[in-house]
Amino acid sequence: MAALMEASPLRLHFPFAGDTSLVLRPGLSMADDADFFQFCQDNPGLRIERNATGELNIEMPTKSLTSKRNFQILLQLGNWSLQDGLGECFESSGGFRLPSGAIRSPDAAWVSKERLVELTDEQRDGFLPLAPDFIVELRSETDRLSVLQEKMIEWRDSGVKLGLLLDPISKIVEVYRISSDVIMLRDPDSVDCSPELLGFSLDIRLLFDISL
Repeated sequence: MAALMEASPLRLHFPFAGDTSLVLRPGLSMADDADFFQFCQDNPGLRIERNATGELNIEMPTKSLTSKRNFQILLQLGNWSLQDGLGECFESSGGFRLPSGAIRSPDAAWVSKERLVELTDEQRDGFLPLAPDFIVELRSETDRLSVLQEKMIEWRDSGVKLGLLLDPISKIVEVYRISSDVIMLRDPDSVDCSPELLGFSLDIRLLFDISL
């Protein structure tokens, strides 16, 4: 009986966050990709990332307005991607294993099919072992801007060709490109994502002025 009790998953409840709970199985190593994947599977309602040193970042479910903005980002990116046909889109629960060993999940991502076909079936079935070509991070009401900016630098240094940090709070978009200084756009109507995503322009006005 004692052995069964030791093996039982630990469940922590967060009543201040809609009774969200965190399930932790004894013996899991967050440094091991398979164990980390199991941990994420045990907690499907949470957004979980692992940094290069093995520390976890766990986010509660987003508020409705942030969720709606996320959906609009994916809708715009997905519609363009279907017409373009040269890559695949991923939403916020998709994990990417970076060269540093970190596993990150942007709010939206796009990867060219040319790179995806180089992966084995086993690699495609887990966290994709690459940095996306394009990512979007959206600041929510509870996000610290400095933390997101550090994350954007990590994305850029890991090989992301184009990254957008959207801040509806201050109505600023920060544009990150490899080997380039960060460009800050104040309350833009849209952001042209060419040449990385040829023909794609993200409608920022729709995202910043959105309401329920």
